[in-house]
Amino acid sequence: MATSFFTAKVLPLNSTRSADKPLLGQVLLPSSFLGPSAHKLSLNNAFSLQSQRRSNAVVAVSDVVKDNKSKSKSSISNLLITKEEGLELYEDMVLGRAFEDMCAQMYYRGKMFGFVHLYNGQEAVSTGFIKLLKKEDSVVSTYRDHVHALSKGVPARQVMSELFGKTTGCCRGQGGSMHMFSKEHNVLGGFAFIGEGIPVATGAAFTSKYRREVLKEADCDHVTLAFFGDGTCNNGQFYECLNMAALWKLPIIFVVENNLWAIGMSHLRSTSDPEIWKKGPAFGMPGVHVDGMDVLKVREVANEAVGRARRGEGPTLVECETYRFRGHSLADPDELRDPAEKNHYATRDPITALKKYMFENNLVNEAELKAIDKKIDELVEESVEFADASPVPARNQLLENVFADPRGFGIGPDGRYRCEDPKFTEGTAQV
Repeated sequence: MATSFFTAKVLPLNSTRSADKPLLGQVLLPSSFLGPSAHKLSLNNAFSLQSQRRSNAVVAVSDVVKDNKSKSKSSISNLLITKEEGLELYEDMVLGRAFEDMCAQMYYRGKMFGFVHLYNGQEAVSTGFIKLLKKEDSVVSTYRDHVHALSKGVPARQVMSELFGKTTGCCRGQGGSMHMFSKEHNVLGGFAFIGEGIPVATGAAFTSKYRREVLKEADCDHVTLAFFGDGTCNNGQFYECLNMAALWKLPIIFVVENNLWAIGMSHLRSTSDPEIWKKGPAFGMPGVHVDGMDVLKVREVANEAVGRARRGEGPTLVECETYRFRGHSLADPDELRDPAEKNHYATRDPITALKKYMFENNLVNEAELKAIDKKIDELVEESVEFADASPVPARNQLLENVFADPRGFGIGPDGRYRCEDPKFTEGTAQV
């Protein structure tokens, strides 16, 4: 049967701010798409839909909350957050920044091994989305996963221990930097290969829908966040999962952390249409581009997308324009990016922007933020001490969680792991 399409009316996001008072300044988009120079683009009319399947009309996300908008208007204030919310956002972003800065120190001191990818500059995306979730909601990350795990509630000492390769890590030292996982906190893993986490996230969202609609668990309104970068959006898994999620109306939000560079490849050079958000409407779901350096704008968009997923209205594609303040990894000298581009985004630090907003609106004072800074510094220092003092895994842990039934491969006839054979690492043992 033929499919009918229409263009939905663009509606404003559910915001109490006035049109003449931008959140933390207007978003700058570069000459072609993103970057330092250029035309200004307002993101207030973000959730626009273009297509729909048969008679089930796709409605702009803001349409479902426009009634709430009038109720939320208050003569008292146009503030987007309360003091408590602001302090929570600030603390989470400062934790992410301080933790990653400490990771850099520990890496260069030889405490961490392999590739370590830091999140500095992108904190508004993690905090803006994840702090709106419930514990039962799931997060699927990438190789740049430390801060996503922290935002979801994984203790800093567990994340640091994992980076140190210790048994007290969230994966007992077997995951390392790129593979953070926590069943307790529903962090379903960091994934080293780009795009491989998106099908996992789609499966998690299917689980939520199956439990609610087939197993009749009425209270199962769990949602899933799939984080990935701009480079991933040229891969097949991305398109397959957008199609599947839209077809089955899965409770998932696809969060593109577009930091403009896929390792050393400029986003503008690697894709035919750099506006990733447009791919959402092509599959029948909302697509939105948001300033990923502004935690309040991210949070506003995330609130609608998460709410939409919880109500069973299907997936959303959100493109967050952000920027990493360090190289691709700690092994990257970061010589390919234009210094002017880096300086431009350095002036748009998301933590500084949130502080400015809270000060201008008299939500907090300097002493309160300094107290948080001190608390986080102590927490991060303690996580390092804990990780450094923790034991390394035993050799017999090497093949655990690798094979469902390792007998005949990793375990000898005597029931002992073959890796315990002194000749195992010499390459002479019969394995």
